[in-house]
Amino acid sequence: MLTTKRYDYAPFEQVQTHPLIENHRELNLQKVAHFKEDILKNGLLEPLVVWERRHGEYYLVGGFHRHSAIRLIRQENPGYYDRIDVRVVAGDLEEIRALNLKLNADRLDAKITDYFDTIIYLNNANWPKERIAGFLDKSVSWVEEIIRFVPGMDPRVRALLVEGKLSWSRARQICRQVLDAAPGDERKVADAALRELESGERAEPRYVLSPKAAHKRLARSLELDPQATYTVTAQDLFALLSLLAGKANGHGEEHMERVREIFPALVD
Repeated sequence: MLTTKRYDYAPFEQVQTHPLIENHRELNLQKVAHFKEDILKNGLLEPLVVWERRHGEYYLVGGFHRHSAIRLIRQENPGYYDRIDVRVVAGDLEEIRALNLKLNADRLDAKITDYFDTIIYLNNANWPKERIAGFLDKSVSWVEEIIRFVPGMDPRVRALLVEGKLSWSRARQICRQVLDAAPGDERKVADAALRELESGERAEPRYVLSPKAAHKRLARSLELDPQATYTVTAQDLFALLSLLAGKANGHGEEHMERVREIFPALVD
């Protein structure tokens, strides 16, 4: 079970990196430089998160940019930050990897692809989908889609997602087409979908979500869970109403992503 054991003041050189626990993006050198100046001026205001696998054996889980900034500070100022503030956590490796992902994904610039490998790993480690969803503050249906589509995803589709050139909604559609293809035709179907995407010929339907379908799905959801509640923002409501009104104006996939995340019962 994942727990915070204590807050401590640990020797910097004892904080190591683990090959299976990493920053999910390349280090941003400008961000490291910013943290370096900030820590020199104001101190380390937020402790690093470390996993204590054995007594006194620490592995970095969260705070990779701050850790790199402190290393630079120490190179230029011998004796500085010989010890650092840490939050010491304990748990199984899969729990620590999940925490590592969560700490990375809690950033505002996190992409859906940042979640892929860890969710598949946790699923293979026999974590129930409900546990994965709860830990990551996501819906069960969102986790189920990743588990369904990512293992067989065409590498070209994943690369477009990573680069921000493809929405998750469109990627799912391509993956679904490939899964539904006749045995042996999977590559051909993927090639055709990517050619269509590149040509820009695919027209967005006016009604991405119809009022009739939304009403039917919500009624079915209420039968299963009459006490269900939703926490929404004005942007969430705008996305939902835009889809229902058929006024996506080129933002249908973006709106659908938001609706799928906040109102999973309304979308297949």
